[in-house]
Amino acid sequence: MAQQTATKAPVRKPVGTGSVFLSFAPWIIFGVVASPSTWEYAALAALIASIVLSGQDLLRGRLRLLDVTGIVFFAVLSVLGLAVVRGQLLWVETYAQVISNGLVAVVALGSLLADPFTAQYARESSPREVWDSPVFRHINRVLTTVWGAAFALMTVSTWLAIRFPSQDDWFNWVVPIALLVGAVKFTHRYPERYKARVL
Repeated sequence: MAQQTATKAPVRKPVGTGSVFLSFAPWIIFGVVASPSTWEYAALAALIASIVLSGQDLLRGRLRLLDVTGIVFFAVLSVLGLAVVRGQLLWVETYAQVISNGLVAVVALGSLLADPFTAQYARESSPREVWDSPVFRHINRVLTTVWGAAFALMTVSTWLAIRFPSQDDWFNWVVPIALLVGAVKFTHRYPERYKARVL
């Protein structure tokens, strides 16, 4: 029993799942609140959440791709909501959720070309000597791919909600929530299972 505890204890820490979920929180807030009549408030709420959740890390010079992207994106939306005539922002009102989900998907999947974004969180709780190990790199490439794919599918789903208003509840709520739950569960389980296979 003691050996099992010792084996399982460090599994979740190297992945940095807690921090990853906090970085996704502003995007989830925006997705929940945003609608044609509330996207400005959603952007402001998401901006405040981004600053509160990552502000201390940013002050320490700890820049995470997803956090910086969120602050810039929600700040731009907030400024647009205040400075631009509402009639000129109909496309934002219509596609706010599609745009936000698509941006996260592009950022996540694009990070695979250089440094998977989940690795930024994993390094904070992992010893430096494992950062370049094949296991560490593989786990973070897979997790980043899963999150990128989840948000890519959410992009399609929220776009379908616009095209098929009668199915709005399914495409705007049921499908995105199912994808997020699936990504969360996978993030918790996959590292342990992969390590059990290869170590």
